[in-house]
Amino acid sequence: MHGWNNKNVLVTGCTGFVGRHMVQELLRLGANVTGLVRKPPSFQGMNNVYGSLGDFDVIKQALVDNRIDTVFHMAALAVVGEAHLNPMAAFETNIRGTWNVLEACRQASVKSVIVTSSEKVYGDLAIPPYVESMPLLGRHPYNVSKSCADLLATSYFHTYQLPVCIVRCGNLFGGGDLNFTRLIPQTIQSVLKSKPPVLHSEGSSVRDFFYIEDAVMAHLLAAEKIERFAGEAFHFSYETPLTILEVVERILKNMNSDLQPMILKQMSNESNQYLSAKKARDLLGWKPVYDFESGLRRTIEWYRNNKDHVIH
Repeated sequence: MHGWNNKNVLVTGCTGFVGRHMVQELLRLGANVTGLVRKPPSFQGMNNVYGSLGDFDVIKQALVDNRIDTVFHMAALAVVGEAHLNPMAAFETNIRGTWNVLEACRQASVKSVIVTSSEKVYGDLAIPPYVESMPLLGRHPYNVSKSCADLLATSYFHTYQLPVCIVRCGNLFGGGDLNFTRLIPQTIQSVLKSKPPVLHSEGSSVRDFFYIEDAVMAHLLAAEKIERFAGEAFHFSYETPLTILEVVERILKNMNSDLQPMILKQMSNESNQYLSAKKARDLLGWKPVYDFESGLRRTIEWYRNNKDHVIH
């Protein structure tokens, strides 16, 4: 990664799992980072602008006052179940919030905008591996909200030539994720508590898992290449899809645990969802630094070293 020293960058969602890692890496690279926050973040070195995605004037003023060159739009209501229970919140955050960011960037003449998306934009009917040319067919609240956000980003490129790029990854994992409803943190937590991990489905659904540090570097690469590839979407993936049960078994193996997962079969299996990263490899020259196994080992090490955050 290069060219970030003294670059003025704004990150939305900077107190979330992905955003925190992004801010830390940008600060390490010497960028001048501004974060849109609703409460003080847990790290120093960032310029805080207090507001939410619903505050258009606050966003625009932050871009102008800080002479922002690059925006990483990472804020989202990102829990699928929460979006299902509260669709209005999902649409307000993921759709209205995205057009507020895009319009503010347009009016402030921001030079590059990277929108963090999801494999969920393709809905449940597409046949994997997903490629970027597939139609966006989200049907349920979270999927629809992310599909709409991507369409808005594409619209701003084609209509206003806003230099925007969409980054889609699968299920992100890594140290610092304290959302224990997610598979990997939940399973590691169970093992650290000497409790068998619980699967509510049969565990046969196939998913795409991607280590957070590779995801951060993928976003930086997309921003660095935006002059040539504005308006494009890119997938980043290890292209080694795994079943839910396989992920749990690999965690147990890496933690030297003889616990056996409890498979309750209370939920029907969802469709398989995973990505092709061929476009990113061919056009961006992208190569991951890690793979699933090495990322998983680093993740387990983080949770072991931070048991106070994990066992409660």
